[in-house]
Amino acid sequence: MAASSLGQTTEINWDKLDKTKFYVAGAGVFTGVTVALYPMSVIKTRLQVATKDTVEKSASSVIRGILKTDGVPGLYRGFGTVVTGAIPTRIIFLTALETTKAAAFKMVEPFKFSEPSQAALANGIAGMSASLCSQAVFVPIDVISQKLMVQGYSGHEKYNGGLDVARKIIRTDGIRGFYRGFGLSVMTYSPSSAVWWASYGSSQRVIWRLLGQGTDREGAAPSESTIMLVQATGGIIAGATASCITTPLDTIKTRLQVMSLERRSSARQVVKSLIKDDGWTGFYRGLGPRFFSMSAWGTTMILAYEYLKRLCAKDE
Repeated sequence: MAASSLGQTTEINWDKLDKTKFYVAGAGVFTGVTVALYPMSVIKTRLQVATKDTVEKSASSVIRGILKTDGVPGLYRGFGTVVTGAIPTRIIFLTALETTKAAAFKMVEPFKFSEPSQAALANGIAGMSASLCSQAVFVPIDVISQKLMVQGYSGHEKYNGGLDVARKIIRTDGIRGFYRGFGLSVMTYSPSSAVWWASYGSSQRVIWRLLGQGTDREGAAPSESTIMLVQATGGIIAGATASCITTPLDTIKTRLQVMSLERRSSARQVVKSLIKDDGWTGFYRGLGPRFFSMSAWGTTMILAYEYLKRLCAKDE
């Protein structure tokens, strides 16, 4: 099967999608994925803000603590805020991703790199661009949701929902309080998105070649199950790569965002505190849940995303 034929089988370009159907169906699909994987974000965030005096320092102890004090609803603290912001954020992200990806492939094509390298560069550029575009909406949602996730934990303030968090942020810091850690958020999520999409795009093509696809040989088109398996494997590889590279920045960002006015520190002070308490391993607090979350989220999200694109493809 020729490479172009394989690309047409496994990838659907932005201009081939029914945009209205894509956005409407996408809102439901990604809300469902968020419901399934949200507890991992709560656990990861609590581990990242734990102090040296905190009893709950492992994922299992955090889960037991949450279930003991709040039951299953405790695993969904801040969920309402996240869902409210997730739809516009996803629309911005996916639109920027697909439009930038098409342009990026055209930009790198003249360099005559190998197909996996072209895919890594184009997808990486698209992933970073999409993340940068969506940060303006995402960061305020992230700040509010993370304060809700850790309320009452390790000495953190308690709130009466997302609106209460918003009111207190405005009262103490004004609008800029919603963008606490914005620079680090951009530095964390943009490279993370670039690494994720670059790893996903290149690993898929490497896997297809190992399976004998994408060559000049003629052959039957891959089955739906084979396509999904390759995409899922690419999602796992991408999630593992991105989580290992970006967890230190994510830990610093999370600590900055959940600090109260009285306990506020600079990024440099947070770094010094982490090293003092746990050494360099402190930067990888929550790596396990983040690794699992990014791999699980990446695999689930990419399968849902690719299925959504096939569902919303225009009939030729």
